[in-house]
Parts: sequence; structure tokens; C-alpha cells
Amino acid sequence: MKRALYTVLAVALVYLIALWWSGYGFAQDLSALARLDPAESRVTVKAEATEITLGLSQPVPYRAYLLGEPPRLVMDFREVDFAGQRPEVLALDGLIEAVRWGRFRPGWSRLVAELSGPARLVEAVEETEGLAGTARIRVRLEPVSADAFAPRSGASDSALWDLPQPAVTDPPHRRQMGERPLFVVLDPGHGGIDPGAEVEGLQEADIVLRFARELKEGLRRAGVEVLMSREEDVFVPLETRITVARAAGADLFLSLHADTVLEGQATGATVYLLDEQAEDSASQKLAERHDRADLLAGVDLEGHDDEVATILMDLARTETQPRATRLGQVLAGAIKGEGLKMHRHPVQGAAFSVLKSPDIPSALLELGFMSSEADRKRLLDPDWRARMVRAIVAGVQSWAQADAAEARLLRQ
Repeated sequence: MKRALYTVLAVALVYLIALWWSGYGFAQDLSALARLDPAESRVTVKAEATEITLGLSQPVPYRAYLLGEPPRLVMDFREVDFAGQRPEVLALDGLIEAVRWGRFRPGWSRLVAELSGPARLVEAVEETEGLAGTARIRVRLEPVSADAFAPRSGASDSALWDLPQPAVTDPPHRRQMGERPLFVVLDPGHGGIDPGAEVEGLQEADIVLRFARELKEGLRRAGVEVLMSREEDVFVPLETRITVARAAGADLFLSLHADTVLEGQATGATVYLLDEQAEDSASQKLAERHDRADLLAGVDLEGHDDEVATILMDLARTETQPRATRLGQVLAGAIKGEGLKMHRHPVQGAAFSVLKSPDIPSALLELGFMSSEADRKRLLDPDWRARMVRAIVAGVQSWAQADAAEARLLRQ
């Protein structure tokens, strides 16, 4: 028993070191679109210093640096949506004479602030705000003489912009043992430019978002902390959904869908777990539908894995996958226990991208199939949705209790 435990700890240590080494560059590549919050954005003057604060809907990789002739501050982001916001929301003051912003190449935004004279970039920091995921970028400038002015200086040298940099990271997320509230990330499938399945004027993206909001409230009433990968009808790339869960330190990832199956008859809820070798034709077709969202975002996940990364992820899954298997079984049992319709094969395997997080137990729940008239009626029925929420909450609580008990036993 001790030898097995030491082996697991050693593997975990190697895995965490690899994540620490690669995590910063990985996060830069997978950042999602952020929106400017004008209410949290301002220019303030303190003594001789001028400070620019930008409120954002979520953190983004960025850099800030100075240019000369004329003196100006440049900030590049990956990526901030300035659409509908005018630079006038920043009251010009201190060193700031004019501001312009916008998208300057695919995936990148830029802000340029014209300065009244030479300046020094004293500080450039990004602060995040709790589970809501919002962020503030603060840039502080101080006037200097013309001789002391240093163009191209700033938070990061431009030559190092796309290279991984050492980063201060939070302590690694520990497996939950019942000592704190369970933290679940809910992932309403599709959204924005990807509506998902469409039948008789109904869109899968809308249906699962409404259900996710109801499930979120049900889980919170049960004492579970919840974060959603999207709160509105917006497009979120598949790999970003996983990144959101990992960055937040989720204990559980649950993706929600309501697909169509054109061949044959399919009806009832289905729980899908990761199976890289899934050969069932229906599962393959569903995987193709889900993974098409990556193509819409212009992202190809296949190029991200090298041999070492694959080995490390496989090692992590030796501990995570049995936990996910138990999750699938408990969820299916809870749904059946509520008397709700399930597919004749209630727990199945598929190679869905959103199930590939190596260190978070994950499941994809097909609430029903929009290609089934009976399922469509159920999905639109508030009473049925309330019963499904009750079943999922009960299943998650039951799984969490057993999972925590196992974790405490392993810790001993």
C-alpha cells in the first residue's frame, strides 16, 4: 500500500513540475475573448504618477511598453473586445493626452495612449477578482527627463513576447476531502457562432444554457460552489472550457448537451465518459459534432501534445479516470432513481475534447436528444427540468461524499 502511494505521489510531483514549467505559455495560447468594463476603467492621477486602470470580463495575457517620437504608451492584449466602447470612457488626465484602441491583427488588440511628455513605466500588473473571473490591469506612469526616457521599455521586452516566462503560481489544487465546499464547473455546450443542434426553431445552445442556469442554482442551494464556462450566448473554444476549469481549481467538470442523432432512434439522458478508443458509430458522430467547434475557432488541438506530455497526462488519468467512472455510474443511478428517462445504454464512452482534462473528473451529460420529439417536450418542460436538476444535485453530492472518503483513506 505504501509503495503504491509513494508511486502516485512521485507521479503527481513530476506532473505538477511539468505543469508549472509549461503552464504560462499554454495559458497565453488559449486565452479567450475578454470584454472591456467601462465602469471599472479609468485614468487617475496621484501626485506626479498617472495610473490607467482597465476593467476586463476575464484575465488576458498582455504586455505594456513605451515608444518615442512622440512619447506614447502601447498595450497589446490577447484579446480584448473594445467593440461599442469609445476611448472617451477614460477621462484624459495627467500624462495621458489621447487614447485609441481596437483590433490590430487576428487574435490581438492594442491600446495606444499619447503622452504629454517623456515618462517611465513604473508598474504594470493584472489582478483577478475571485470566482467571477473578472480582472483589472493597472499601468502606472511617472514623468522623467528627456535623457532618462527609455523607449521600448516596459513590463516585458517585445523579443520575449511569445516565449514562456517564469510566473508566480498558486499552490497546487488538492483533491477534495470534504473539508471545504465542492467546486463544480458547468459547461453549457456550444454558443455564439456555434448553435449546436437545431430542430424546429430550437437551438441546443439555448436549451442547455437555460438548464445550466437552473442547475447552477440547485447546486448552490446544496452548498456547492459553481462556475459556468459561459453565462450567455457566446462562443467559447473547447480547449478554453477545460482551461477555465483547471485555472479555477475545479473538483468536477460537467458538460451539458442535447444533441441530435440522425441514424436510428435515440432517446433519454446519457452520461458520456472519456474513451479515446470509442468505436460506437453514434459516439463517433457525436464527437465529430462537438469537436467541430474547435475548427470554427481555428484551433487544432492535435498539435499540442508531444510524447512527454501524453505520458504525463496518461499517468494523471490513472488516478482521475476511475473517479470519473464512479461519477458516471452515480449520476446515471440518481437520474434513474428520480424516474427520468435514460438511454438504453445510460453510461457510454466517447472521445469528446471537453472530457480530456487529465486531472479533473469530467463527464458529458446528454440531457436528451433533440431529434426525439419526446425528448424535446421533456427539455421544454419546467417540471421535468426541475426533477433532472434534483437528480444531478443528488448524484453530485453522493459522488463527492464517496470521493472525499476515498481521498482521506489514501492520505492516511
